[in-house]
Amino acid sequence: MKTLVLFIALAAINLITQAQETKGVTITVTVPNISSTEGSILFGLYDENTFMKAAPIQSAKGEIVNGVAKITFANVVNGEYGITCFHDVNNNERMDFEENGMPKENYGVSNNSMNYGPPIWSDAKFTVGSEDIALEIRL
Repeated sequence: MKTLVLFIALAAINLITQAQETKGVTITVTVPNISSTEGSILFGLYDENTFMKAAPIQSAKGEIVNGVAKITFANVVNGEYGITCFHDVNNNERMDFEENGMPKENYGVSNNSMNYGPPIWSDAKFTVGSEDIALEIRL
């Protein structure tokens, strides 16, 4: 009887541990053809509730090497997401704007959807399932 109780307890602990170790997928983002090696590229991973409204779910800073910046978002669970990035030329960790409201620094979004005006969720969103994802974003 003690053996059965011990077995059940160990099985329960194993299930709890596995549930806690459940990991999402990895999203690798590459920005090619960066015209300047000054500064870095700042990335944000958003869901619909935070896209262009709040802080990202995850953020990353990519160093520019040979005109390319590459980062990875880890443990991203299933769902719909959008990514924004911009070339932070002066390393002040925020996007700079002209007096008329236009961005001074180049930026891009997932799906490379560039419209006049701010990025739109429906154009930038993509679905995360069970497979790792590799994206390329153009500035």
